[in-house]
Amino acid sequence: MSILREFTCDDLFRFNATNLDPLTETYAVSFYLQYLARWPEFCFVAESPSGKIMGYILGKAEGSVARELWHGHVTAISITPEYRRLGLAGKLMNLLEEVSEKKDVFFVDLFVRVSNKRAVNMYEKLGYIVYRRVLDYYSGTNTEDAYDMRKALPRDVHKKSVVPLKDPIRPEDLEW
Repeated sequence: MSILREFTCDDLFRFNATNLDPLTETYAVSFYLQYLARWPEFCFVAESPSGKIMGYILGKAEGSVARELWHGHVTAISITPEYRRLGLAGKLMNLLEEVSEKKDVFFVDLFVRVSNKRAVNMYEKLGYIVYRRVLDYYSGTNTEDAYDMRKALPRDVHKKSVVPLKDPIRPEDLEW
């Protein structure tokens, strides 16, 4: 049994085990605090009965409110290795999608490493599609492409936001 609740500043002192996965991006404390200050309604944790952080999700709403680019964005999602395959990521994604719907967005998007097949498969099971490929999105010792994955929400009645693009783009060409 787990509790899904809003991410708090105190959680920053307790979520290190979740970020030990090499596929999880770890950011400076100021980055997390910015999300908690600007988009607290998009930030959640899954907590065990003993109080251990099992996973978290950080997101935001971005784009042009007046245009069809207004969307929810999953910035980070990670589940502590010992709690994977319990459906926690899906529950956290559902929470972020619910908040996004309340913000009247057209879609939710996220970026995922092309090599992270498990995550890509999970997102596809949750209704996301590969919208486009972003070349060299992940930098560092080994650069890697990302999939920009999207899921249309009810406001996008005609599902325009999820018509895949054929040609890859570079990170500097991303509008949002």
